[in-house]
Amino acid sequence: MPVHRPGPLLPRRLFLAGLLLAALSLVLTVPASAAGTPARGSAYMGMGVLAHDGSDGTPSTGDATQTEGVDVASYQGNVAWSTLWSSGVKWAYTKATEGTYYTNPYFAQQYNGSYNVGMIRGAYHFATPDTTSGATQANYFVDHGGGWSGDGKTLPGALDIEWNPYGAACYGKSTSAMVSWIADFLNTYKSRTGRDAVIYTATSWWTQCTGNYGGFAAANPLWIARYASDPGTLPAGWSYYTMWQYTSSGPTVGDHDKFNGALDRVQALATG
Repeated sequence: MPVHRPGPLLPRRLFLAGLLLAALSLVLTVPASAAGTPARGSAYMGMGVLAHDGSDGTPSTGDATQTEGVDVASYQGNVAWSTLWSSGVKWAYTKATEGTYYTNPYFAQQYNGSYNVGMIRGAYHFATPDTTSGATQANYFVDHGGGWSGDGKTLPGALDIEWNPYGAACYGKSTSAMVSWIADFLNTYKSRTGRDAVIYTATSWWTQCTGNYGGFAAANPLWIARYASDPGTLPAGWSYYTMWQYTSSGPTVGDHDKFNGALDRVQALATG
């Protein structure tokens, strides 16, 4: 087939402009959902809260029975831990892993840095139930920073189970399949570490994607996500929360949390 080349009736400038317009038309035909999908590995605790549940104030300050904490991920980079410690933050969780394909490149600075200034620290795993089994992801988590030690300053690992930032909210699973996946993760984590993992979630996601299952409440501490003046209705089975992520716009790192108890209760959870 002969190849068309711009001749004198089609100046090169107009020819290139036509190519640009053709390329632009292809970009505009890409679905908005695909164009806006974040890169794998970029998820973090509370990523979907504002979009799905919104924000409605913050809790009152100065409550001695609530201990301030933060949660961090790679997008926050090197964290100013001394600044947070001076402001009253006493505990922290760092994202360690996601699925079985991602480890946080800032994990050492964030996880060890919080510990070194005196905080009680823990690690969390962002679950992707559509990629591999719960057991496989629990093992990956433990093998890449999510373990536990009885030093009195290390909290049990947390399972971050929330809206899927890469696709369907419930990762394509039925409510019963989601419950089974979570149980697989939790059972494996306990067999590896001897501790029951913390469950981080939002009530609306839990209701939609597990059918508001209440069977984990007896063993697994609840970390509730709600950006409001109170934690609101909790998922079935839990009569109280252990931790509450109450904002994504707090000082220094953004994601701030309350522990439902004074510092000695944080220490008790770390000790096991």
